[in-house]
Amino acid sequence: MELASSIQDLSNVLTNCGRVSPMQVEPENPHYKLNRGLAGRDVIRILVTGVAGFIGYHTAHRLLQLGKEVVGIDNLNPYYSVALKKDRLSQLTPFPNFSFVELDLREKVKTLELFQKFNFDSVIHLAAQAGVRYSLENPFVYVDSNVVGFLNILEGCRHSNVKHLVYASSSSVYGLNQKKPFSVSHNVDHPISMYAATKKANELMAHTYSYLYQIPTTGLRFFTVYGPWGRPDMAIFKFTEALLAGKTIDVYNYGKMKRDFTYIDDVVEGILRVCEHIPTPNPSWERSSRVPGKSSAPYRLYNMGNQNPVDLEELIRLLGRALGVEAKKKYLPLQAGDVPETYADCDDLKQEVGFKPTTPISVGIERFVLWYQTYYS
Repeated sequence: MELASSIQDLSNVLTNCGRVSPMQVEPENPHYKLNRGLAGRDVIRILVTGVAGFIGYHTAHRLLQLGKEVVGIDNLNPYYSVALKKDRLSQLTPFPNFSFVELDLREKVKTLELFQKFNFDSVIHLAAQAGVRYSLENPFVYVDSNVVGFLNILEGCRHSNVKHLVYASSSSVYGLNQKKPFSVSHNVDHPISMYAATKKANELMAHTYSYLYQIPTTGLRFFTVYGPWGRPDMAIFKFTEALLAGKTIDVYNYGKMKRDFTYIDDVVEGILRVCEHIPTPNPSWERSSRVPGKSSAPYRLYNMGNQNPVDLEELIRLLGRALGVEAKKKYLPLQAGDVPETYADCDDLKQEVGFKPTTPISVGIERFVLWYQTYYS
């Protein structure tokens, strides 16, 4: 698709949505009732966790457009703007095949009750406490949300015959790994943040349940996802805000950083394709093969990145050009928990699922800037 037509399509959508007033969410114990029109079971029903989050919102929106039944859950925590999360939800609630439940996955009884009330065909687990740097300040919330919450999801899948669990991992698991590009065949036993450690724990927990209970699970290691409706704590969002306000941008590691920025539409396409690509047991797999991304159990791992690391200075230049402003920069040392470069090897994803992200950073930046200026106008 040409850039001009893509931006025009996005502009048309944003013209009709704008900034909305906070939506009314369901009370604490909504009894998990479906929206009217969801009574039948003639279409696929999918649970999307973290549905008010960046990737969760986009994934749910695409599924709804495809006619799937989506039950979305989120605890609407204040890690970043709750108003932004509610505005995302407001784009989903008009769909008759969407139901929202406000729920904290740390609540075991309510989470298991959710699985009992609905007969989910698949689960796309995107809820998590995000942020590498925040995990240095508040490590306990990462264990509560990302480990305890994920365990409750696994238990729900175990007791309700879910056909496939797709869950978000992260490129952060590569930690001190020096081999590039990062491959799912590489060792990831040396994380450097609690966020990364919890994501590595998720992969181990998923394998355990795949092995013990034959639950098909697929973990996706996302590489710096960006785009419209993005997270305010991410670099592209923060840089855009600073550039428009005429503020100085903090540039860490003195600008010597690269990230494999991955556009949200590519990520959603990858999630949906992986969701339909259900892993099966592989009795020919041998532990001696030392391939962590595969197993004798119905378990798989894939990288989800653009395979094209972008220099931080180039990112700032592209944002400045799109916004029509020149950046003022303050150079600082590398922050604790950060890595200088990320670079995804997506060969397994391409070979087995038939897909890899392709959106150039220049195209993605233009689309993000258009959304940002429209949303905050």
